[in-house]
Amino acid sequence: MSVDVQPQSNPHSPGQHLATVSHEGRFWDVYLEFVEDPRYRDTHRARLVFSPADAEADESLVRTATIIIEPSFEEANRRARELPDHQLVALLRSTLPERD
Repeated sequence: MSVDVQPQSNPHSPGQHLATVSHEGRFWDVYLEFVEDPRYRDTHRARLVFSPADAEADESLVRTATIIIEPSFEEANRRARELPDHQLVALLRSTLPERD
């Protein structure tokens, strides 16, 4: 899965807050972030963004690849909100760097 890691100047994503999940003793806020792509004007595309609630200054937001693709904004929102917490945690785990 493609991952986009960006330095965290603002602890929150510009996206819509979906949930807060727990993973390895930390709480993570999960956001839905829409991605504009002029090649696909007839779909609404989005990815999930994870932000640690107890973020330190040098921590980054982690993003999935574009994984939600629906014909309307409302359907993309609905699809994202239907994701159960265990799936959100699995997606979070897939975006985090591997530990030594």
